[in-house]
Amino acid sequence: MAKSATDLMQEILFSTVLDSIVALKGASNGLPNLLVREVNSIHPNTTLADLPKDMQAAIAANVRSAFAKLLKEGYSVAPQGAEPRRASPAGAAPVHRPRGGGGERRPPRGGGQGPKRGPGGLGSKPPRPPRGG
Repeated sequence: MAKSATDLMQEILFSTVLDSIVALKGASNGLPNLLVREVNSIHPNTTLADLPKDMQAAIAANVRSAFAKLLKEGYSVAPQGAEPRRASPAGAAPVHRPRGGGGERRPPRGGGQGPKRGPGGLGSKPPRPPRGG
């Protein structure tokens, strides 16, 4: 019986977290103060390059094995933005969808206008009047 996508992802993430912790311990060379310093240096804005080399290698190996495991279990792995392909039933003719000119087109959400950034945009304050005397 094939595993559900949720079970498979939980297994992959759990394994990755454990392997990363072991690699972090290894990077500290058994020195508790260094381990505490490494753990304290991890925060929400930490990038892969900020982590110790041993931990980077463990994460890279786990990502490779995760993709292999997903493919082995029958899940498709495609780059973001690629349209998912569904297997058609045996003997079914492919559906032809004409490009352009067909169907109703909807405008993007929010009228195509995102929040303004920069001066005078989202989260900015109006300029303060000059102090004068």
